[in-house]
Amino acid sequence: MRFLADIPDSDVEWLDALAAEQGVSRAELVRRAVASYRAEASGGAIDNAFGIWRDRADIGDGLRYQRRLRGKRE
Repeated sequence: MRFLADIPDSDVEWLDALAAEQGVSRAELVRRAVASYRAEASGGAIDNAFGIWRDRADIGDGLRYQRRLRGKRE
C-alpha cells in the first residue's frame, strides 16, 4: 500500500544518506522503521530476541561468559 506523508527536508536528506550507505531504498528504510516501531510498541521486540543466543556454540555457559566480559571491564 502506498501513502503520502510529510517529512522534514532534513529527515529526508538523512534517510537518503543512510539508504545510500546501506544500499537500500528510502522506502525500505521506512518499512524497516515501521516494523521496528511496531515490534517495540507491541512488546514483540523482547519476545523476538528472547533466546536468540541459545544456539551459539562460542559462548558456552551464559553465566561464565557474562563474568568473563565483566572481568575485562573491571
